[in-house]
Amino acid sequence: MSDLEMGGVLLDPTTRVVICCGSGGVGKTTTAAAMALYAAERGRTVAVLTIDPARRLAQSLGMTELTNEPQPVPTEGTGTLDAMMLDMRRTFDDMVVEHSTPERAEIIMNNAFYQTVASSFSGTQEYMAMEKLGRLLEQNRWDLIVVDTPPSRNALDFLDAPQRLGSFLSGRLMKMLIGGGRGVGRVVTGAMSLAMRGIATIIGADILRDVADFVQSLDSMFGGFQERAARTYELLKQPGTNFVVVATPEADALREAAFFVNRLAQDSMPLCGLIVNRTHPNLTSISTPAAQAAQERATDDLARGVLAIHVDRAATAQRELHMLQRFTSANPSVPWVGVPALPFEVADSEALRAVSEQITNRG
Repeated sequence: MSDLEMGGVLLDPTTRVVICCGSGGVGKTTTAAAMALYAAERGRTVAVLTIDPARRLAQSLGMTELTNEPQPVPTEGTGTLDAMMLDMRRTFDDMVVEHSTPERAEIIMNNAFYQTVASSFSGTQEYMAMEKLGRLLEQNRWDLIVVDTPPSRNALDFLDAPQRLGSFLSGRLMKMLIGGGRGVGRVVTGAMSLAMRGIATIIGADILRDVADFVQSLDSMFGGFQERAARTYELLKQPGTNFVVVATPEADALREAAFFVNRLAQDSMPLCGLIVNRTHPNLTSISTPAAQAAQERATDDLARGVLAIHVDRAATAQRELHMLQRFTSANPSVPWVGVPALPFEVADSEALRAVSEQITNRG
């Protein structure tokens, strides 16, 4: 039985952060937008941050595009809603500017290796999502922030990203590139170990020089990066933060949801519950055997077609219920709510309201 009271969570004044996590393609972006709109139209001051570059959030909120900075969204209620889409390069640039002098920041941002790390390096998006959340919390401008986390095959990426990026930047290779204070040119062309010569041969001395330049420039700021990431990570454990795991009633998505639930428990992160999108509950009380019998007796093509749809829907509902029961049996303490599949695309605020009514059990 679904028992997640998401409406109460969203309107609770002590709830400050709601983080939607789950695998890709399960509707995290729509869920985040719907919850943010619900809270804003009932009096809260809300910001929603999406990581999804597909611009679906902007479209569903009636906007042409979103940027890295909060933009006001028209609502019908008494609160306010700002929306933004993470620009990880811009967020990384802002972080570099904050932790360095203007001259050093310019050198770093013009570095070819930095440009690669800031825009496409594995883990950067997740790290910058954490960084952006920290910045929004520091502004103390909103009483609720809803976050749509990056879609990922690895359920642990969002929580592990700060540590992973930090391990890379402080690892043995990076220390070799810093070279104990030696000049970059000497690192690359002078008294270099065989290992470094081998690396230079594989990737090219120019690229290695860019990497060494970048790491040396970044070294003085790295402590600030680590400290900030650790601070944001600890904020996620504080009262007022709620993780919501989003899934669909499919085996892979529920398996990924179980990974999230277990990991959040291991890290003592506050799990609110599970939202299961695109479910297909039975629409009538007619049993499947009765519908099948009626279908065999029916002489009208339309009646047979309607009954066939009912039988198919009932089979789908039974299959989904079976998969959900497997999840709830393994995770009996996790409350959940099902959101039925809608017969229309979620592309405007009215559709978002319909989704929010299902999420909050107001449908």
